[in-house]
Amino acid sequence: MLINKLVIISLLTGSMLGSAVQAQGTQDTVITVPSIPVGSAVSLGGTVVPYKDVTFAAQIPGRIESISGEEGDHFKSGAELIAINIDDLLAQRRSAWANLANAEAALRNAGVQYSREWISPYGGEQNDAMGGLGSMMKNFTNPMQGMMGGGSSPGMDRYAARTQYGTQLEQARGQVVAARAAIDKIDANIRDAKSLAPFDGVITRKLVEVGDPVQPGQPMLEFADISKLQIKLEVPARLMPGVKKGMVFPAKLDVGDVEIQSRVAQVFPIADPDRHTVTVKLDLPPGAPGGAGMYAEVMINDVNAQTRDLPVVPRAALVWRGSLPGIYVLNENNKRELRLVRVGDDVGTDGVAILSGLRAGERVIVSSSSDGQSNTTWQ
Repeated sequence: MLINKLVIISLLTGSMLGSAVQAQGTQDTVITVPSIPVGSAVSLGGTVVPYKDVTFAAQIPGRIESISGEEGDHFKSGAELIAINIDDLLAQRRSAWANLANAEAALRNAGVQYSREWISPYGGEQNDAMGGLGSMMKNFTNPMQGMMGGGSSPGMDRYAARTQYGTQLEQARGQVVAARAAIDKIDANIRDAKSLAPFDGVITRKLVEVGDPVQPGQPMLEFADISKLQIKLEVPARLMPGVKKGMVFPAKLDVGDVEIQSRVAQVFPIADPDRHTVTVKLDLPPGAPGGAGMYAEVMINDVNAQTRDLPVVPRAALVWRGSLPGIYVLNENNKRELRLVRVGDDVGTDGVAILSGLRAGERVIVSSSSDGQSNTTWQ
């Protein structure tokens, strides 16, 4: 496990000597190295991502008519971001309305024909048709009688005509429904021609320009809410027992090399079958430095590893000889000597565990400047 920052501070500051030695015109601080139980922590690289983001893709074919801004421009929820030209759709809509008018006229005509066949199928039988429901029912029974008795029957002809006109009436009704559906589809396409901001945010990337042709499914614009930031990590499955929602882990961003606290906000339920990692998102505190797309490192505890006592020094105590880290140690004669060491994991904010080359209880020199390199104050 990682050591509590306050414990490290108290151990190191409590062991500082009251005296200081002068070296090369700078004020150096001498501390006694403490031994602290240090667990195994794994540094994982991730990416800073927006809290919410969306990619707008074309829903209809056409040409880009307008884009409301550039990368970095802020928009409120509901604002228009990008639009596709709808001249062709408007022409299709006018044609669809004409088709609807024709279909409704055909429906009215079919209704008249059907009604006339019921009221007066033949001029000589109009009085019989006016006789009421009984006469109308007879029109259905007579054809059957004619069929049973053989020979031609006026009732059979009347039944066939009514069936024909009834079928035409239903077809006309279907044409009206289809014409109205065509208008609804065109209206939906007209609405889809405009992309509106689903939340407050900024344009993060334009993928098309005004005048470009687009096809359905083609990405056009990326939009994000960057008021809140997260770190997206791929955590090896073996480390997941030590990662739970709500847990806090130290993280470092590209900007300023400052450690900040990140809180686990989301743990994906299924591991990647190829890489055997689980996607984890951690919330960054408000005002965290940096921005979306930057690199971040998060220290994740390996709960399966055993802790061990290791000497821990401020990172400012390290000096470098090429790629080799070293520490100035004050020997028994109060002489400073450079000793090469093997560096382990980070501990706390600015501490580092020493795997070899240094023992707990020895005195080391922490300089405000080592070999021309600036050092961060241990706090």
